[in-house]
Amino acid sequence: MSQQRPSIIGCPKNVKPQNLTSISEFLLLSLSEDPYLQPVLFGLFLSMYLVTVLGNLLIILAVSSDSHLHTPMYFFLSNLSLADICFISTTVPKMIVDIQTHSRAISYVGCLTQMSFFLIFGCMDDMLLTVMAYDRFVAICHPLQYSIIMNPRLCTILVLMSFLISLLDSQIHTLIALQFAYFKDVEISNYFCHPSQILNLACFDSFNRNIVIYFIGAIFGFLPVSGILLSYSKIFSSILRIPSSGGKYKAFSTCGSHLAVVCLFYGAGIVEYLGSVMSHSPQNSVVASVMYTVVTPMLNPFIYSLRNRDIKSALRRLNIRTV
Repeated sequence: MSQQRPSIIGCPKNVKPQNLTSISEFLLLSLSEDPYLQPVLFGLFLSMYLVTVLGNLLIILAVSSDSHLHTPMYFFLSNLSLADICFISTTVPKMIVDIQTHSRAISYVGCLTQMSFFLIFGCMDDMLLTVMAYDRFVAICHPLQYSIIMNPRLCTILVLMSFLISLLDSQIHTLIALQFAYFKDVEISNYFCHPSQILNLACFDSFNRNIVIYFIGAIFGFLPVSGILLSYSKIFSSILRIPSSGGKYKAFSTCGSHLAVVCLFYGAGIVEYLGSVMSHSPQNSVVASVMYTVVTPMLNPFIYSLRNRDIKSALRRLNIRTV
């Protein structure tokens, strides 16, 4: 049963509670109103979802079944793949069902739940990429101490801390959203309950809204990015000090896949952010969101499997055992 929330169209002042109208759902933006495109969109996003889930599951299975990959780097990679599966599962299945049923409605409780899980696993991706950058920093800058520093206990703690920080980020957003009593509109200009869209629809003082956005962004966005940039600045500095070109290439190749995923993740995130802030067309904002929430999780396993010899070897061995 949907939770009833007091909400009105517009943000009037001094409105008495008995004059408020109650709503129990929001309306999501449809990807296309063209009925001939609906089967195409359904097949496209269902295929992309299945490819993403299958690709990341293969990464997890390869890492867990091959003793050669029982190292910190691949332990973090398997957790990243799990986070990617959960991340895309918060938005795409609902979109596929909406396309099939021609529905745009999502309950208030369902919207907050989707937003909460979207933030948990999106932030989890962010945190794990930061942890993986630190892992590459230790491997390249302190190779003799790598096995001592990156011990199983520390790796487990880093993953657990990543989850707890992501959970904290999600709960802060959710607690703020629960304080909203009024909304300007019930139509969300995206195909899922994007946190920024909920903030924009809420009758919430713009100055306080900006403080909240900047504060949360600084804690959960700026700090992880700073950690990645700091790690790679140290990595590049160490690589440049290697005398032979072969040694430089070997050192850089150990972090090439991670660097490609970082560029894809943050590049798509920046495009999605700019699309939602600068674009006056909701459709353009949706396209940017698709890049961030669908395309990026789908490409991650391909980047690691195509650029990583160990993963390809593990997948071949896994295929031989299954056959």
